[in-house]
Amino acid sequence: MSGNKVNTLDVTILDREFRIACQDEERADLLEAVAYLDKKMREIRDLGKVVTVERIAIMAALNISHEFLTTRLGSGFDIGDYKRRINAMQATIDATLAEQDELF
Repeated sequence: MSGNKVNTLDVTILDREFRIACQDEERADLLEAVAYLDKKMREIRDLGKVVTVERIAIMAALNISHEFLTTRLGSGFDIGDYKRRINAMQATIDATLAEQDELF
């Protein structure tokens, strides 16, 4: 086991309180996810076409899933490809700088 401490975190999503278990190092990411979900649910609620919290949550989940799949499947920004390209550029820069250090 990794020994990471698990705490509970109280969050508010669409004016409802939830207690969530999370590891200390995941706290910031979880809070960011909560803020994003809350924002999406409020946008849907404020349109006035969806009334119940359950339906708002389902619509938000569908919208977020669509965003994720669009990004992951190449119809949008491919994060994996972006990271690979950045790593390749970083390796090229490091190699070039190492060669320059040998000149002096």
